[in-house]
Amino acid sequence: MRILWLKTELLHPIDKGGKIRTYAMLRELKAEHHVTYLTLDDTSASAAARAEAMEYCHELITVPFAQPARGSIAFYADLLRNVWSRRPYAIDKYRSPAMERAIVQALRKSSFDVVVCDFLTPSVNVSDDLGVPTILFQHNVEAAIWKRHASVPQHPLRRIYMRAQWRRMVAWESRKSRLFDHVIAVSDADRDAMRTSYGLTHVSSVPTGVDTAYFSPAGRAVRRPLEIVFTGSMDWMPNEDGIEWFCDAVLPLIRSQVPDASLAIVGRNPTARIRALASRIAGVEVTGTVPDVRPFLERAGVLIVPLRIGGGTRLKIYEGMSMGRPTVSTTIGAEGLPVRDREELLIADQPDAFAEAVVSLLRDPAAGDALGRRAALRVRRDFGWASVARQFAACCSDVIERQRQTDSGTSAPVEQTA
Repeated sequence: MRILWLKTELLHPIDKGGKIRTYAMLRELKAEHHVTYLTLDDTSASAAARAEAMEYCHELITVPFAQPARGSIAFYADLLRNVWSRRPYAIDKYRSPAMERAIVQALRKSSFDVVVCDFLTPSVNVSDDLGVPTILFQHNVEAAIWKRHASVPQHPLRRIYMRAQWRRMVAWESRKSRLFDHVIAVSDADRDAMRTSYGLTHVSSVPTGVDTAYFSPAGRAVRRPLEIVFTGSMDWMPNEDGIEWFCDAVLPLIRSQVPDASLAIVGRNPTARIRALASRIAGVEVTGTVPDVRPFLERAGVLIVPLRIGGGTRLKIYEGMSMGRPTVSTTIGAEGLPVRDREELLIADQPDAFAEAVVSLLRDPAAGDALGRRAALRVRRDFGWASVARQFAACCSDVIERQRQTDSGTSAPVEQTA
């Protein structure tokens, strides 16, 4: 199978959930199929990132792209121009006529069996009829994320802006997803949401995986039994919102019972608001980018996923499970993952319940270890990347075969992979 894979960034450094999922999937697919990776390139990635692309593709096509720096005058000018656009800014900012031309040229130059649009963002540059089967790989239901952004209390003007962006995202995601021949979600919950919200019949789900060999305890760090750890990209709004909520509403309740409890916030590009947490709250560490997250996972007494906004699935939960560490998550944090409360993790949504769950594990390390062992056994049994990639490839093959039968005038049932 020859795959043209569309993206808006190079994958190295592999430092956030979407990159991890794409990298792991493509690395497995490359072993059996020919992959051409076509992406926007804003020159922020190093030369090494281009060389390292050969880890996950056979051919790399980059399209020069300039995007204004966040907070710059040009950035705010872009936001202002977007007021008159029908597209949400999260989509509009990736508009590139050069990428649209590059996709058409790649299809003319080579014979591809399928085009995969990775995330909704590159879809702004995908023509409605490319002449080959097309698949939208949706890591999230984007409109659901923006709906939750709009519902979280915030400044009135920001709330109005978020509501407008949410409405645009609903319209864009609904229209664009129906133009692809098939949509692949990362969870049954997202699959069902797109069926219900957008009336899609051509949508299936392929689960999230984890590199169980990489995320395995290896004695890299000494356990800190009273340390709480959060990992994730700290320039992603759901992570920023979630950890601020935890620090302000949950951590004081934990410390009323376990005064020596500490918190490590581990992740790339922490915003000024996140960095300020370390200065205003004793015992809070903000690491910024780290070369290897595993020592922080291994030393943790408890891992937390306190998200109130989100979509798709959280790789950080599987990574922690694979390391055998006990995890406390909100319902949204564990959304879309086939995990069970009190079997592989603890789930709580209100501040007092979340605090009590964390305290129970801090006070009873043996119970936490038992929870972690069950989690590790489950993830190693069911969620390795090789199995997940085979499911993805099978879905692509089904879409290609369906298109062939349609072109030949015969009908075929629509596959709905579980």
